[in-house]
Amino acid sequence: MSAGSSRFDGRSFDGHGSAASLLAQARTELVEAASEPEPELRYARAHLAALRAAAAVLAQRSELGVRPRRRGLRSAWDLLIEMAPELGEWAGFFAAGAGKRAAAEAGIPGSVTAREADDLIREVATFCRLVERVTGGDRE
Repeated sequence: MSAGSSRFDGRSFDGHGSAASLLAQARTELVEAASEPEPELRYARAHLAALRAAAAVLAQRSELGVRPRRRGLRSAWDLLIEMAPELGEWAGFFAAGAGKRAAAEAGIPGSVTAREADDLIREVATFCRLVERVTGGDRE
């Protein structure tokens, strides 16, 4: 999965994509998002942090042998709904923001307000804490 991509094909990650590593990357990305002066960049980076946290769950489930029913490229959010149904509402929430993230990444002025960016940062922080519990990251 590339840094800006929300596509994941369901295969296991290598050592650089372990659940713990991906969750650490998500936390780092979230800290960096919070320091961005422009709301578009804050929003886009926060959404990327959420994608990395979702990838942590997908990596862990894949390591445990959980596989998606369908093959092929699908969004990380679609896979999260299937492979970690307990996070389905979160997946829906973040999937709904993907268009706004794309507009923010494209640099469209006014595509995101400061309040939307700050709200997303708080939501992603909550999601990361939940992912930590779901993946057992709080035991590491």
